[in-house]
Amino acid sequence: MAPQSRRYLRLLFVGLVLWMVLTKLPYLFLRLSFSMNITNTANEDASTDRNSKDDRKVAQEKLLLERDAFEGYAPSPVKKARGRHTYRSDGLLEVNPKGPHPIFELVNNAEKAWNEKLRKASTSLDEAIGEYRRRYRRNPPKGFDKWWEYVQKHDVQLPDEYDQIYSDLEPFWGLEPSYLLELQAEREFKQDTYTIGKNAEGKLDILQTSFQEGAYDQLIWIANKVLDILRDIEDDLPFFRATFTPHDGPNLMTDYVVKSTLLEAASTDSSDIGKEQLPPIHRLGWLSACDPESPARRIDFNLDGPRPPKPKKSFIHDHLLTMDPCLHPHLFWVHGQFLSHNTGPNPYSTMIPEFSSCSTSLHHNIRFPTPYGWIEDILPRSDDPDFADKTDERLLWRGTNTGIHHSPRTRWQSSQRDTLVRIANEVNGTLEYLVPPNPGYEDQPVDNPKTARRARLNPAMIDAAFVRGPSQCVEPTCSQMKQIYEYKNMQSMKAAGNYKYVLDVDGNGWSGRFKRLMTSNSLVFKTTIYPEWFVDRVAPWVHYIPVQVDLSDLYDSLIFFRGDSNGEGAHEELARQIALQGREWSKKYWRREDIIAYFYRMFLEYARLMSLNREAMTYQGEGELHLDRWNKDKVIVQDPLLH
Repeated sequence: MAPQSRRYLRLLFVGLVLWMVLTKLPYLFLRLSFSMNITNTANEDASTDRNSKDDRKVAQEKLLLERDAFEGYAPSPVKKARGRHTYRSDGLLEVNPKGPHPIFELVNNAEKAWNEKLRKASTSLDEAIGEYRRRYRRNPPKGFDKWWEYVQKHDVQLPDEYDQIYSDLEPFWGLEPSYLLELQAEREFKQDTYTIGKNAEGKLDILQTSFQEGAYDQLIWIANKVLDILRDIEDDLPFFRATFTPHDGPNLMTDYVVKSTLLEAASTDSSDIGKEQLPPIHRLGWLSACDPESPARRIDFNLDGPRPPKPKKSFIHDHLLTMDPCLHPHLFWVHGQFLSHNTGPNPYSTMIPEFSSCSTSLHHNIRFPTPYGWIEDILPRSDDPDFADKTDERLLWRGTNTGIHHSPRTRWQSSQRDTLVRIANEVNGTLEYLVPPNPGYEDQPVDNPKTARRARLNPAMIDAAFVRGPSQCVEPTCSQMKQIYEYKNMQSMKAAGNYKYVLDVDGNGWSGRFKRLMTSNSLVFKTTIYPEWFVDRVAPWVHYIPVQVDLSDLYDSLIFFRGDSNGEGAHEELARQIALQGREWSKKYWRREDIIAYFYRMFLEYARLMSLNREAMTYQGEGELHLDRWNKDKVIVQDPLLH
């Protein structure tokens, strides 16, 4: 290259360097200053009280805005969520990666539905009677006006929301009353039952027990608790005899065709079915209770084979529907209620009126509001700090390995509690979770799941363990369990109260700790197959977080609220809000008076059902049918078993 050309290139290079120094150097100094300020702010964060977290965040964002304004920075357009999630008829929301994180709309939809339910609640006896007639197409039972007086006197909320009673009792309306009485009388002498009702003097009493020798004290205590609750309304209850099972779970398997036949007879009021008119049962085990067109009847039911497929990512939008194994046959593979009996027992040839603390969509036990586990409050209150003051951000679960008998002949490794403790403590492999958006970016697409190592995620996310050592087991399984699980000591209430997030899981039956957990200031996550008496009176995503029994959505929901292992994407304010609403619900909708109101109405209905003269046991007062209040002209109650 010629000397003159090299001289020109050197001059050009020097000029370019001078231009960059003169135009960009001030910016670089200021940007460094902004970065140092932000870093200093972060360092100061570590030494200040965590309650000022929001103020510090605002200060940092202000510095970033000042920096952007200086450099003429224009952020690149944020991709907006354009996709819609699929709300399936089986109660699941199937995630569309192009849509926003689904928990936002699940919470929003649930709040709207709950507020609408509150708005439409009856405020007078006349409205309550009209609403009863609209829902159930018959008059209320005799004594309904007295029941309404109790509801008003004790400020019982949502006086129309007793569809669970209707669902439990309606099939029995298809049976002849004389046959029903015969079935109930026979059941009184079935081993492990007790019968309560009114004696000849009109007083509530334990009328009959059928327990094994030496089991009386162990099994009778719940009956005494029920009688204690009913004393407040003893004089207003009609004569009745009600037989209960004292055990945790349901025991009366249903045949789909039998139940369908009885519901049809009940809806027409044309005839009552006796023993001879009942259709033959189908001996298909668990599947006997399912509609022939349901998903469960269309699979190859082999517990040794793979589970039926599920969507890759999904959440619950209707908790009741997701408890039904006819709609979700994978439940047969993952819950001890079903695994304990393999492909299941055959159904009864009829439907028997017996009460139990819980039931499933495959059983026809009548639910009652068991007093087991009920508390008024957590005391002392210092054991339950406010959500923001709780120091442990992990999800807590402690309990015994109930839910299934552990032996070489059972599939205990797949039961609900064993699965929880195993996956929560797994350190090998990876898992996928949906990345929650940071506040202010809620309308971004949720996108595809992110992969994380269990060894990093689990210790930061979940504290789940069995306590006290193996139980409900035989050798060599007991020894095998000791090798698999680290059994820990029981926690004190004060220690448990430090956790922001708690999980409720079924045991041998329904969970008796749900009331206590809901009364706390922690956010409750709940997984279950047992619809309880309050199912119409509580709102998932408003009062607690529903979780699928296979726990496939547990990490997605937990990470949305508490953030990932670094705390990124946390929505703690929403978590605090739902936790507070859950406690308020427990204190307002699950009082002793609310339990009494449910028992009161249930036994009014039951006494009429079992009467040889049902018309005489029907309320004869006035009341209007307010169809316009709901803009509907049909019964809204549907049995989830009949699809």
